Amino acid sequence: MSEDCLFLNVWTAATAASDKRPVMVWIHPGGYTTGSGSTPGFDGGALAKKGVVLVTINYRLGAFGFFSHPELTRESDGRGSGNYALMDQAAALRWVQTNIAGFGGDPQRVTVFGDSAGSASIANLMGSPQAKSLFQRAIGESGAWMGLSIGKTRTLAEAEQDGLKMAAAVHAQTLDELRALPAEELLKAGRAGGPVIDGWFLPEDVGAAFAEGKQNDVPLLIGSNQDEGTFFLQPTTAEKFVERARMRFGDQADAFLKLYPASSDEEANASQMAAFRDELAFVMRIWARAQTKTGRSKAYLYYFTHQPPPPAAATSRGGFGSGATHGAEAQYVFGNLLPPRAWTGLDRQVSDMLSSYWVNFASNGDPNGKGLAKWPAYDDKKSAAPMVLGDQAEVGPAPNAAQLAFFAAVYEKQRSARP
Repeated sequence: MSEDCLFLNVWTAATAASDKRPVMVWIHPGGYTTGSGSTPGFDGGALAKKGVVLVTINYRLGAFGFFSHPELTRESDGRGSGNYALMDQAAALRWVQTNIAGFGGDPQRVTVFGDSAGSASIANLMGSPQAKSLFQRAIGESGAWMGLSIGKTRTLAEAEQDGLKMAAAVHAQTLDELRALPAEELLKAGRAGGPVIDGWFLPEDVGAAFAEGKQNDVPLLIGSNQDEGTFFLQPTTAEKFVERARMRFGDQADAFLKLYPASSDEEANASQMAAFRDELAFVMRIWARAQTKTGRSKAYLYYFTHQPPPPAAATSRGGFGSGATHGAEAQYVFGNLLPPRAWTGLDRQVSDMLSSYWVNFASNGDPNGKGLAKWPAYDDKKSAAPMVLGDQAEVGPAPNAAQLAFFAAVYEKQRSARP
């Protein structure tokens, strides 16, 4: 692991620059702290064979990606600090604009796509004037600008205070002292949070930018998965679940607990999984709704339900990562169904279906194509149902309308409380 990480990989089956194939740029997941564009599951060979030029990138992580400090802010031309990870992603996209034609790619048909933190990054790139015109389409898989749940982006002042606390933890009083430390020491001090409203790369809260129609207005394909929580959540008790609900939701806690009851530990664990799933589904829907509000670009919403073969770790970690978990769709999109899982012919059919939808969207901003079930564009009033990507594709009902309405109320309350 090194801060010297700004490398990218390119896969192409093009034979000449004149091929002008659509370009797909993958921004990897990992909670802004781990991951790489060179992970075997993100090998781009299969997608390149479907007619795109596939690029995977790296970006700075942890403290290197999002560290803010008053001295860094003062020395910055943009008078802000943090967001280095997002700046790295924008730099990679500028590289693509300059160089991808040499690999047979079309710089006017660039699609950014990513999962989890990669998807959240894309939402933030859409909200940044510094990323304008660097991509023409966007695909987000389980993550929006606020992350995987309803939350606020840190202000620069908040991020600078976090940076000062990290500096104090490693006994550094000044920026020079921080720069003199071994990189490993700074990494041990903390993860430095995520995106920051720095006044330059992110001039304002990205949710506000979308609400005001200021975002980079491009076609959008986004969604979430049925069993998101199995990737993250640890067993809870009814007492802990209720306590956390009251702490987080305050006067909305009773409404939450009516939808997600916890009369027993077993019920609390089921409610915990359902609440995580529904909140992330809401987060993706609010992104789709905000993007289509301008009337200029279409959005396509999905809900992934296909059950992959269980991972080997499932038996030893109580179902960790089981079902259509967080990130499960990515291996199908890339067509990299790797051992030791016991993949089936159905899994390969689902992989071909997802990768075809994604490649079609990268080609022309619409996932529909020959041999695929018709995927209607998202319309908040007429067609808000997602495309359910299960063993087959079919338009399905919105998951848990009452629960989604609750999270909409939480989101609106948070927005109205912002200064």
